[in-house]
Amino acid sequence: MDPDALHARLAAAARRHRCSLNNQAIGCLEAGLGATHGSVEQQLAEIRALRQSLGTQSFDPADIDAARREGRP
Repeated sequence: MDPDALHARLAAAARRHRCSLNNQAIGCLEAGLGATHGSVEQQLAEIRALRQSLGTQSFDPADIDAARREGRP
């Protein structure tokens, strides 16, 4: 791929994801190279801790849709 075309695609993706060009490039490299995020057990422990931190709070799907329409990530 032409370097200018690659830069344009990367810049467009960065704008869509509301991040810097550098962060977008790093994210693409990590995804392409299969960056590891710890063991499955470690990931499950983090997920369970997050769920527990949310408590019994429920999320209304209408509120989530409204937040998306407002442009929040």
